[in-house]
Amino acid sequence: MSPSPTALFCLGLCLGHVPAQTGLLPKPSLQALPSSLVPLEKPVTLRCQGPPGVDLYRLEKLSSSRYQDQAVLFIPAMKRSLAGRYRCSYQNGSLWSLPSDQLELVATGVFAKPSLSAQPGPAVSSGGDVTLHCQTRYGFDQFALYKEGDPAPYKNPERWYRASFPIITVTAAHSGTYRCYSFSSRDPYLWSAPSDPLELMVTEFSEATTELTVSFTNKVFTTETPRSITTSPKESGSPAGPARQYYTKGNLVRIGLGAVILILLAGFLAEDWHSRRKRLRHRVRAVQRPLPPLPQTRKSHGDQDGGRPEVHSRGLCS
Repeated sequence: MSPSPTALFCLGLCLGHVPAQTGLLPKPSLQALPSSLVPLEKPVTLRCQGPPGVDLYRLEKLSSSRYQDQAVLFIPAMKRSLAGRYRCSYQNGSLWSLPSDQLELVATGVFAKPSLSAQPGPAVSSGGDVTLHCQTRYGFDQFALYKEGDPAPYKNPERWYRASFPIITVTAAHSGTYRCYSFSSRDPYLWSAPSDPLELMVTEFSEATTELTVSFTNKVFTTETPRSITTSPKESGSPAGPARQYYTKGNLVRIGLGAVILILLAGFLAEDWHSRRKRLRHRVRAVQRPLPPLPQTRKSHGDQDGGRPEVHSRGLCS
């Protein structure tokens, strides 16, 4: 069975640290793979890298007097006791190199996750401002904001329970996925679980967008096939460019269509007026036409007998 990382550190402590002469050898690099933020019970590898032909590597955990004389330390399951600061160095002959930069190995998932929000919102225009707020229900006084792809998180000691991370004059480089953590200054390497991811989107308004809008406008108001209106920087200051020519053609087409519509309306009005006048003439002639003579009635016997007319009785069915 291979010895555990803790046993290797204890072995180095029992053997003791033998002082050696420190020369001008360049310092090595120390990194944690896949990340220095390690969830509990997840594996991580610490790797010390120096020049070729190194005689001996030494990897140590600060503030504990633990070390091992190996370039690689594999931790199969992250524990709280393994979180802390690490550094490494190497030896060639009797000379020791300068120590590497310190690596902070953080155990995450020790506490419940906080919440992360963006104000005024996760979508922001280039050049605008946005503030990311990290909030927890526990009384932590330390917060960290982490963007995927960045080598290290942004730490921000704030008031209890929440922290604000303002981003002034955002650019496309600020786009990405963000998470935040909360922890206590008394245990700076024991962090909470990460918050739910927040996707920050930065919208860019470039010159190409303006050219696309102009091309689309010309396509709507002209019957010709729109051509590319991209101009070189030297021609952008000229007042008579291709874009202006397309605007002129579009205006001429709209003016022509308006004139045709006015002519058609005038024709309809003239035709309607002419038809009304024609009907009015026919009515005048009909009024001036003489009425037909009334039919002559025959005198009945009643008229001869004193003016009483004969009365004929007819039934409804006769």
